[in-house]
Amino acid sequence: MTAKITALAARACTAFILLACSSSSEREGGPYHSGSGGEGGDPFENVGGGSGASGIGGPSAGFSGASDDDSGAPTGGLGGEACATETAMTELLPVHLAFAFDVSGSMGKGDELWHDQTLKWDPVVAATSAFFEADSSSGLQASLTFFPADGDEDDRCVVDAYAEPDVEMQALPSTSFGEAIAAIEAEDWRGGTPTLFVVQGTLGFIETYRQEHEGRYVLVLVTDGYPQGCDEEDDSIEAVAAEVQAATDDGIDTYVVGVANPPIDGAPDTVSDLHAIAEAGNTEQAFLIDTGDPAATASAFSEAVDAIRGAAITCDVAIPAAPDGRTFDKERIAVTYGSGGDDTALTYDADCGIDDAFRYDDPADPSSIVLCESTCEAVTNDPSATLRVDFACEQVFMVD
Repeated sequence: MTAKITALAARACTAFILLACSSSSEREGGPYHSGSGGEGGDPFENVGGGSGASGIGGPSAGFSGASDDDSGAPTGGLGGEACATETAMTELLPVHLAFAFDVSGSMGKGDELWHDQTLKWDPVVAATSAFFEADSSSGLQASLTFFPADGDEDDRCVVDAYAEPDVEMQALPSTSFGEAIAAIEAEDWRGGTPTLFVVQGTLGFIETYRQEHEGRYVLVLVTDGYPQGCDEEDDSIEAVAAEVQAATDDGIDTYVVGVANPPIDGAPDTVSDLHAIAEAGNTEQAFLIDTGDPAATASAFSEAVDAIRGAAITCDVAIPAAPDGRTFDKERIAVTYGSGGDDTALTYDADCGIDDAFRYDDPADPSSIVLCESTCEAVTNDPSATLRVDFACEQVFMVD
């Protein structure tokens, strides 16, 4: 999924129109807006009268006729109840990016030729601040935790030092991140790279925060070196990889951005092994950023965070509660993508092997609708996109 998907940020809220079988008395009050079974006020034609198709076939999907009177005329309901149009609002699940950002001396202290602030710190900070402040980041949430913590080993090599972010989780764009980074620049450079502890602390923060804030969460680790400065058993790529592997099992992926040393004689390779952390974090490989040319470094870093932003965007949609307390039936919905007055019926495909399709997150017990890749890209790049979910009275498709 490319960075083009970032257009989702400005369009996270999409309209869902729910069709359900309801009696007129049940439709009074509540968060839904109702139309009549077959008269005016219904935004769709043919809803509420006669028989509808059981497949995904447009606005009149899935309604069967029923007769209440001696004339035998269909009322469009089941058991004497009329099918009415109900409208509710829902949102695509928001994305939260929890950044752990390396501010150790190797980023620019100057104690080694390759610890050059103009070649490493300055271009990386410029690109990072631009990401947090860009309009294209609108709709995302982000937090920022610096490491190492300011202090000696007893202060920096403990999880509690990173239990709360230095910049709280907040909506983007925001200038708070750039201001916090500028304050770090005014301090003395910090020592050590306690990667394991900042990862543990940030994951702990995510676990607590998401209890009350629904959405997708990812950890973004930005560092220019391997773990060091704590106990030997903690200063290892393997220890960090094990931690992020456990997080993936809990639905939290980890992206890694490694800032390489400039091509100067004697400069060690301190980033190649970071691929192991990314692989364990379910993101395949780290983004490794070359340094030496500040403009190229800033551009490469910007491309990396844009790619992360795009890949992190979710096309999961929480399934709204069925109107009037009715039970959700996973085989009795139709999903339609609307754009500029044109409707495209989406087909259920558990394997996402076709275009214009959706699936469930868990076919056995679904909690969200997931747009397949081509549909996700189309919807998130379309400023006029709407999604309609029709709760039908008959089976629309089968879930194996």
